[in-house]
Amino acid sequence: MKQISLLTLTIAALIFSGCSSKQYFEPEKSYSVSSAASSYGSSIVDLSRDGATLQNGQYIGKHGLSKITLGEGYRFLSESPAYVLAGNAEGILKIIDKSTGEPVRAVALHVPIVSATIKNGVIAYILNNNAFGIYQIKDNRKVVENRSERTFAIDTRAASPIFIDDLAVMPMLDGKLIILNSKDPENAKVVYISSEKVFNNVVYLSRMDNIMVAATPKRLITLGSGGQKEYHANISEVTTSNGNIYLFTKEGEVVKLDTVLQPLAKKKFKYAHFSAATAFGGRVFALDQQGSLIVLSADLSKYKIYDLGTVDTPVFITGTKLYKDGKIIELSTLGYE
Repeated sequence: MKQISLLTLTIAALIFSGCSSKQYFEPEKSYSVSSAASSYGSSIVDLSRDGATLQNGQYIGKHGLSKITLGEGYRFLSESPAYVLAGNAEGILKIIDKSTGEPVRAVALHVPIVSATIKNGVIAYILNNNAFGIYQIKDNRKVVENRSERTFAIDTRAASPIFIDDLAVMPMLDGKLIILNSKDPENAKVVYISSEKVFNNVVYLSRMDNIMVAATPKRLITLGSGGQKEYHANISEVTTSNGNIYLFTKEGEVVKLDTVLQPLAKKKFKYAHFSAATAFGGRVFALDQQGSLIVLSADLSKYKIYDLGTVDTPVFITGTKLYKDGKIIELSTLGYE
C-alpha cells in the first residue's frame, strides 16, 4: 500500500472539518404560516430582479402571477403595462404583447441578456459580456450599444436598469452605473460604486424620492443632491421603506440606515443567511436560506420567527406576497408580536 503523505492528510482534514463545521440559524421558537399560505400550482426555475420564471413557462412579475407563456428556453426579464420582456441563451430578446400574449418582436442581441427594463416602448438592457444598450420598439432599432470593461465572474443577483424621466441608469457588471439620456445617448455619466475584480456587479438599484440607491456585493451607495454616500458590508440584500434603507448582511445582521447611510438600528441573527427580504407596513421581512422567516418591527427592536420549511427552489417576493416552492405566503398577515 502506498503511503499517504502528511500534507494529503492535512488537506483532507481541513476540507472535512470545513464541511462539518458549517453553522445554520436555529431559532429557539418559531410559528406556523399555514393560515397565510396558498398554492399556485408551479415552482420557480429562474429569477430576475423584476420577477421569476416558472416551471410551466409562465412568470411572476411585480404584480403577481401571469398566464402568459414565455416560450421554451426563455426566462422572464421584466414587463411594462403593455409588454413582457424575455430572453434566451442565444441572446434573443422576445417582446410579448400583453393584450394578445403573442410576440411582436424577436430582437437578436447575440449575447445572453442579464437584465432589461422597458418604459414607453424604450428598452434598456445589459448583456452578459457587460455591454449595455437602448432599443426602441416603434422604430425597431438600437439607439445605442456600447460595452464596459470585461468581467470574469458576477453575482447572480444582477440589478435591472431603471428609467428616471428620459434618463436610463445602467447597473453594470463591473461595479459602475452608467447614466445616459435615452433621447441623446452620446454623453453618458459614469458613477463608480466599487472596484473589486470579481463578483462586483450592481446587485441592487432603485429610486427613493430624489435619491438613487445602489449596491454591489461589498458596497452600498446613495446618490442625491447631497452627493454620494457609501456604506461597506458583505451584502445579501437591500430594500427600502418609508424613507429608510434596510441592509441584510451575510453575517446575519439587519441594519436600518438613513438616506446618508448613517445606521439607525441593528439586529443580528447568528448564522442566518438571508436569501430574500422586503419591508412595508412598518415591518421588515427576512427569509433565511433554511426556511426561517424573520418578521421585525421597523425599528428592529421586536421580532417573531415563522417556519416556512426547507427552501428547495428559488424564492421571489413582490408586493406583500412571498412565492416559495409552489406556495404563496401573504406577508401582510404576519406580525412581529
